[in-house]
Amino acid sequence: MWRVDYFLYIYIVLHWEIKTEAPLQREWQKSGEVIKNIKKTYMISRKNFLKQASLLSTVLFVSPSCMTKSSPSSKSANNKVGLQLYSLREQIANDVKGVIEKVAKAGYQEVETYGYNATSHFWGMNPTDFGALLKTNNLVSPSGHYDLGSVLSNGTSSDDLKRTLDEYTEAALAIGQQYIIIPWLAPEMRSTIDDYKYVAEKMNQVGEELQKSNLQLGYHNHDFEFEDHDGQTGYDILLETDPQNVAMELDLYWAVHSGNDPIKLFNDHPGRFSLWHVKDMDKVNRNLNTEIGNGSIDFSTIFQEGKLSGLKHLYVEQENFVIDPYTSITTSADYIENSLLKEI
Repeated sequence: MWRVDYFLYIYIVLHWEIKTEAPLQREWQKSGEVIKNIKKTYMISRKNFLKQASLLSTVLFVSPSCMTKSSPSSKSANNKVGLQLYSLREQIANDVKGVIEKVAKAGYQEVETYGYNATSHFWGMNPTDFGALLKTNNLVSPSGHYDLGSVLSNGTSSDDLKRTLDEYTEAALAIGQQYIIIPWLAPEMRSTIDDYKYVAEKMNQVGEELQKSNLQLGYHNHDFEFEDHDGQTGYDILLETDPQNVAMELDLYWAVHSGNDPIKLFNDHPGRFSLWHVKDMDKVNRNLNTEIGNGSIDFSTIFQEGKLSGLKHLYVEQENFVIDPYTSITTSADYIENSLLKEI
């Protein structure tokens, strides 16, 4: 007659490897019932114990990844390479169909839009037609940059707020987006820490409103958010927003350009950075971009922390080119696909 706790310990150690993934709640409930039944008799025989333990292992191995509770670091990207279409802003306005076709041929599976407005919509195409164009080219658009300056500005009326959000929500949903991203803040909106606090409060309100349409608000940084304001930065304040309402799209280039370490940001705020902008820094002139892998940013190390970041979508963005833009974006897509995605 042996103690059940001893048998349970030995059996777990010898018979299965504990994984580091998220549990299935219902499976743990089942396993708990099994353990409770085993312990009804404090002293049981080895034969009966192994019989019960076999049942326990069956329950637990329904999913081999159900041994630990979920955490931000267990989230991972979808292993698709995206492009922020702002990279091709000089081309897309003149030939939206041709540009989208070339983006797909360059190896991209996702795109992030920019510049939508009620007059020209998506470069002259209404949301329904633009969504159909993406589908024809096997592309999806998880997110878009929308001008939310008027929405976040002090003094915006509730009617203007509702009209703008309704307009953007309709467009985003029509092409299948899940995120509406704030692309930047005008200088007059970010002069002081109090300005950032006001913006953060409005972001929470807007994010909560968008949740009603199954959309999430996001924020894309530049480098000005990291400027010091008497010991605080604007980005510190923006990170205090509710993660349920506001996702962060970390522009890795601008974070590095401002003197920050993306990995430190991931460690300080695990799971917070659902989206990335991936653009490299020219080795000679740090104010210029270059193809991913040709510059000075250590993307290999950064990509290794993709799960810690909470990464779900990544977008190449290049704001200036020395070589042909389509050659450039193809080079970047190939490098990410072949050298970086395996790091996540």
